[in-house]
Amino acid sequence: MKSVFQSIQNFSPEELNLLDDLITFRTLKKGELLLTENQVCNEIVFIKKGILRSFFVNHKGDEITNCFAFENEFMASFASFITEEKAEENIQALAETELQILDRKALEKLYISGFNWQETGRKLTEIEFVNLHKRMVSFQKLSGAQRYEELYQNHQKYLQLIPLQYLASYLGITPRHLSRIRKRFLETFVQ
Repeated sequence: MKSVFQSIQNFSPEELNLLDDLITFRTLKKGELLLTENQVCNEIVFIKKGILRSFFVNHKGDEITNCFAFENEFMASFASFITEEKAEENIQALAETELQILDRKALEKLYISGFNWQETGRKLTEIEFVNLHKRMVSFQKLSGAQRYEELYQNHQKYLQLIPLQYLASYLGITPRHLSRIRKRFLETFVQ
């Protein structure tokens, strides 16, 4: 986590060492939930190892995957964390997952400690906004095959660990369509 923060903001060793007393650790088993719908999200997690997915259940009772987070990425129900209202989604481990955790109180201590931490919080919020915007635009501009290719280019080593129905839901296509895309993709792009 420290290296990610250092890449965002130029911290002194003393500023980074503030994390030592504030970070907690947790391991989730495959399938275990980090957060459930209607629970207030009070922590932001950093993935040291593993994969998390965020999903909600729609009006038909179908699980809709809206986000994956991989090693060296942050995950939370950001809307719930910011507003302190109940989350609309669930967060689940798709593999054994090791987490470093900053809860709300720890984050507030960092913000109070100085400008660099406040600036980092702003930058991380901006990054999350841009990621959300890119995802929204991808659904309007790209085909399911193009969205799959983009995911493959950025997270190839994880794709085999994600169950087909979760991946299809994330891409906004049926599992059958995803199977056809994967077959064509492997024939065309992976030699």
